[in-house]
Amino acid sequence: MKNSNSKITNIEIEYYQVPLDEVLNDAMHGDHTHFELILCRITCQDGYHGVGYTYTGGKGGKAIYSLLEDELKPFLMNENANRIEYLNDQMGWHLHYVGRGGLVSFAISAVDIALWDIRCKRLNQPLWCVAGGASNKTKAYAGGIDLNFSEEKLLTNISNYLDNGFNAVKIKVGSPDYRTDVARIAAVRNLLGKDRKFMIDANYSLSVEQAIKLANAVEQYDITWFEEPTIPDDYQGFGRIADSINIPTAMGENLHTIYEFGYAIAQAKLSYLQPDASNIGGITGWLKVAALAQANNLTVCSHGMHELHVSLMASQPHAGFLEVHSFPIDRYTKTPLKLIEGLAVAPQDAGHGVIFDMDLLGPHRINI
Repeated sequence: MKNSNSKITNIEIEYYQVPLDEVLNDAMHGDHTHFELILCRITCQDGYHGVGYTYTGGKGGKAIYSLLEDELKPFLMNENANRIEYLNDQMGWHLHYVGRGGLVSFAISAVDIALWDIRCKRLNQPLWCVAGGASNKTKAYAGGIDLNFSEEKLLTNISNYLDNGFNAVKIKVGSPDYRTDVARIAAVRNLLGKDRKFMIDANYSLSVEQAIKLANAVEQYDITWFEEPTIPDDYQGFGRIADSINIPTAMGENLHTIYEFGYAIAQAKLSYLQPDASNIGGITGWLKVAALAQANNLTVCSHGMHELHVSLMASQPHAGFLEVHSFPIDRYTKTPLKLIEGLAVAPQDAGHGVIFDMDLLGPHRINI
């Protein structure tokens, strides 16, 4: 198997710090001034080439780069790029003692996404078709990182989303005084009208009791879901929240293994699962979570990296909403996200369809 034309002959790792247009803030991560991109370029003996990547909110990217460059790159050389699921599993075991989940999952994701890019190119098919083929479109919402915005600026931001074709939005909550959140939610719902979808996200900043108090105070505003009301490790706490409120709950961006999602399904009483291919082991990991969601009659959604997730979400028959994130990775690609009548459209190019524009991204590269 190692001597086939599909064997990996070259791997290149790149690190970027990409500034944001303005400082963005949420309840637990603080200020975001930039995001990090870590690219993994894989070339096979027969010339097929794939690009994978992961991202962070501005911290930890150099550690991910080191895991890829120093640990996974030598481990993968001369392996058969077609054996994606096998390699995904083996990478996890290679580093399991120092990192089950966490940074290791980010590093594995970058490799896995590159290998899927190669797989789809070999098949001359777009990712949405290879990953499931349910559709080439998916519902989408604009997810703001906006807790530091004044109410006036928040409403202006929401208006811009609507002008750009979105019919669903999400705002951050978790203000020191919950009444501030209630007032902001009321103002946004008034702006949206009764027919548009509206989600809220506390970024795990609240206690169980605080989450219940806030949810019951805003129930009247028809909230589609309450995302990460409390810490993601407290599955039973999520379950207590779900039992005490009338708003569906969601989480997933901070769960980095399929086993964590299993615990969440068993105990947290969620309505929406939100895996992120950047930290759940790539496309392979995301599809495993999607299958788990379907088997448990749950809706699968996404977090971040909408330029890739649009294809995965479109591929699944039980997909909910694609998050169109405030980190504009697609601004640095040749195929920015497109909306048609509120639906996000997956790329048709063979491969995963995320083609970075190096004239735009290149200036932000940092050599380590």
